[in-house]
Order: sequence, then C-alpha cells, then structure tokens
Amino acid sequence: MNTEALKEKVIECLQTIYDPEIPVNIYELGLIYEIDILPVNNVQIVMTLTAPGCPAAQSLPIEVDQKVKQIEGVNDVHVAVTWNPPWDRSMMSEAAQLELGML
Repeated sequence: MNTEALKEKVIECLQTIYDPEIPVNIYELGLIYEIDILPVNNVQIVMTLTAPGCPAAQSLPIEVDQKVKQIEGVNDVHVAVTWNPPWDRSMMSEAAQLELGML
C-alpha cells in the first residue's frame, strides 16, 4: 500500500473517533495537526485537544494510537500531543461548524 492510500485510511480511522463532549469527530474538529507516514509504514500523528483540562486528555491520544494501529499495513504509531498552536474554533471544518450550529 502506498503512503497516500495509507494516509487516507488513517484519516478515515480518525473520523471514527469523537471528543466525548462534542458530537463531532476529532478530524473534523481540527484536532489533528499532522499525519506523517514514515518509512516501513510507521504513522506519526501530531494532535491537540480542545483544552488542556479536557477530560479526554488522557484517553483520546490512547484511542487514536490503538485504532490507527489496527489499520491493515500500519507497522507502528506515534501520537504526540501539542498545545502549539492552541486549538480554537476556527480550526474546525465547515461540516463540524454546521453540525454544531456555528454557521
């Protein structure tokens, strides 16, 4: 599987993971800053959370790691959480903003 196809599968997987407090998946929320497919199908994901005190701060990165590892062809996963730049509502997709009644 080429890196573009694998990246697409990772994005599809991330679209199944939801912030427990917001009925929108973490990809559409804009919480995923970077997805890199490294040699030997290692996946590196840089993500953030809606707030440092977010109740999902412990569980979401673990869920991302576990679900992406289950994708056929993925060798290993590294999830890094960053607070820079801080997340804000402008990072949400139009679909997420519509879903939450912000448009």
